[in-house]
Amino acid sequence: MRRSLIGGRSHVRGGRKEVFVRASGEACGACAVRGLGWGLRMRIFASNSQSLMLVSAKEGEMLSKPLGCKGRVPVQMCVMFLGRGCARLTTMSHCIGLLSIASKLNLLVLLLSALCFCSCLSDRIPEFALTKTEESDLKEENNKESVAEDDLDPEDLEVFYPTYQWQTVRPGQAVPAGLHVRLNLQTGEREARLPDNKNEKSDMKDQKKRKRLDEMHINSNSFTSQELKEALAKMKEKEKTESTMEQKTNLEDVRQRFRPIEELKKEFEELNMKIETDFEIMVKLINKFNSSTSTLDEKVAALYDLEYYVHQVDNAKDFLSLGGLQLVINGVNSTEPVLKEHAAFVLGAALSSNPKVQVEAIEGGALQKLLVILATEQPFAVKKKALFALSSMLRHFPYAQLQFLKLGGLQVLRNLFKEKGMESLYIRVVTLLYDLILEKMLLEDSENKEDQMEEKVQQYKQVNLVPAVVEQGWCVIISNLLALPEHDTREKVLKTVHILMAACRDGYQGDYALSTTLSMLRTEYEELAAEEQREGDKDGYFKELLSSINTIIQELRSGYL
Repeated sequence: MRRSLIGGRSHVRGGRKEVFVRASGEACGACAVRGLGWGLRMRIFASNSQSLMLVSAKEGEMLSKPLGCKGRVPVQMCVMFLGRGCARLTTMSHCIGLLSIASKLNLLVLLLSALCFCSCLSDRIPEFALTKTEESDLKEENNKESVAEDDLDPEDLEVFYPTYQWQTVRPGQAVPAGLHVRLNLQTGEREARLPDNKNEKSDMKDQKKRKRLDEMHINSNSFTSQELKEALAKMKEKEKTESTMEQKTNLEDVRQRFRPIEELKKEFEELNMKIETDFEIMVKLINKFNSSTSTLDEKVAALYDLEYYVHQVDNAKDFLSLGGLQLVINGVNSTEPVLKEHAAFVLGAALSSNPKVQVEAIEGGALQKLLVILATEQPFAVKKKALFALSSMLRHFPYAQLQFLKLGGLQVLRNLFKEKGMESLYIRVVTLLYDLILEKMLLEDSENKEDQMEEKVQQYKQVNLVPAVVEQGWCVIISNLLALPEHDTREKVLKTVHILMAACRDGYQGDYALSTTLSMLRTEYEELAAEEQREGDKDGYFKELLSSINTIIQELRSGYL
């Protein structure tokens, strides 16, 4: 912004620069001031032969109204600003012809000196100028820039071509991924550039993009956005064509390697063979097992094959609809031990995680028959399969658990610990009790409040399994199993002891044998855990067992406090 100053001599008074101009005459007139940048205020003082004119300028004022004169002066004077740095002081008066020649010469010299002084100030010390660039000049420059922008291809403005220098992102331009973008607070414009390897770290994706851009050597004048779009469309079309060709190739390969099922059926029919579904196979097996003409071995073979099919939930439901479930339940009550064994095996496979089959089985009397097998003298294999079927029926079925307690099922299982040759069933019984107690605890602690779950919770509340376990002396029976040598058995027993700690605490605290056993186990597993750590296994199996033992010991000691 340039400013020019008018006047001959000047001085500063009260923060205001004053310039004195001399003129001659006797008439008095009005003074007018117009200007930009610094506003001007004029005062004229009259004298005998000359008049003293004081032109004062104060920064920040914008004056455009006429100001009056003080005293009697011979002329009317105006000040105007023209161009960018030139100020002319002109006199306009209706009585200019009355001035003397000497006054005219003095005024002319004064005007020339003012112009020279103004030019010197504007050229050497631009900060003292009193004018600024006209708005019309700014508009002309903006118009030139807009014209230059309009000359660009509008298609080119849609694509931003990055470099390693910051560039302004114009509105509507698409910025590629992986660039560094910033907002210039000084200009208010958005800028972007490529990441710099020297000062900034970028991931592998950015590096790959940078390499790809470097290899392409993109020239902003070589491609338009329309050409890029067409190239991208061709690439997509090419990929689609290649994908279609690949699918056709794979389809032909499959056709060559495999044949349709209809063709296979025809060939099997020609060979007197027929492809059968699981349903058709189960029908034949059920009929063979139920046939009075079938031998014992044929029935056993039929049961053996049925056990394979009924593991699947849908097949078990079909097995139920075909009437096979009731036949198997009746087979559990057979006089042939081998039939009892395989019938109980099929029954347990069908009951596993199948609520519909569980309901039908307990209504068909399967629970009573299984308890009878476990309570009476039977071969070990038969009791083993019967215990498997019983476990499948009780898990996640609170009604069956309630009936199990009413029928004295806990006492039946407890008697197994008194029989010889049933040692391998001990841990199975303990695992069953642990699972039944745990599933009830998990369901009661669940935050799921659906109506169906609420109903199941109410059913579990009627099953008082833990009190029955404590009442019938299971606490001591279970803890005594810690003396067994197998690590897997000890792990399951420790879990059961821990889950029964709240109910069996009084009995465990007075059990000297349990305290001695726990101390011995802790010493043993400390050595095994240390050996695991030396081998590099910080969270090994023996460390977990040691943690369980220490937890039980700590809970027992806390009960004394």
